[in-house]
Amino acid sequence: MPETLKTVLTSFEFEACIRLILGAILAGIIGYERQAWKKPAGMRTHILVGESAVLIMLCGIYLSQKTGSADPSRIPAQLLSGIGFIGAGTILRDGFHVKGLTTAASLLAVTGIGLIIGAGAYIVGIIATLFVYIILSYTYVVSDSSEKYNEFKFKIYSKEEKVKIEQIEKIFNNDEILLKSIKEVDEYIEVKGKILDSINKNKLMTNIMKIEEVKEVIEE
Repeated sequence: MPETLKTVLTSFEFEACIRLILGAILAGIIGYERQAWKKPAGMRTHILVGESAVLIMLCGIYLSQKTGSADPSRIPAQLLSGIGFIGAGTILRDGFHVKGLTTAASLLAVTGIGLIIGAGAYIVGIIATLFVYIILSYTYVVSDSSEKYNEFKFKIYSKEEKVKIEQIEKIFNNDEILLKSIKEVDEYIEVKGKILDSINKNKLMTNIMKIEEVKEVIEE
């Protein structure tokens, strides 16, 4: 291997680029899962938080290498206390319900992943991402077994003026409803999800019908 190429590959700048790219990919995976569930912090937010964590960790390492005496852990330590402000912004209170705690926790997890990638522990970061993604994507199956959820699928037809998806999302903005997907399909809007037994489906359909633009709601 030519000496110049070897110098480039082992340089701090090259390693920093690799860590930034990997940090963006891993944080994006977690963010994509949150965005798919229509959560307040989506893919872009998670990538920015993850990238910030990588940068801050790299900054600590760089200063440590430059000065030979700086503690590389001091700057990341400040990040962990500051990330609470971002997490708090995703938490909402609706009556007796609190929403956004899981998303706030996922932002903290992404921060940890970013820091570990910034420190150069790639395998640990990848494994952590896998664990977090599995926890976010599949643990609802366990929670479903402790609480009785029923699946539902609604087809919502519009009048001459089309119903906006945002209007329907407001109706389903409830902790006792797990909204899996909402999309436009030809002449109607299809809504899929799970609902607690305690929620009356007919009442839910009635609330949808109250939207002025809605012509008909059909349950499948």
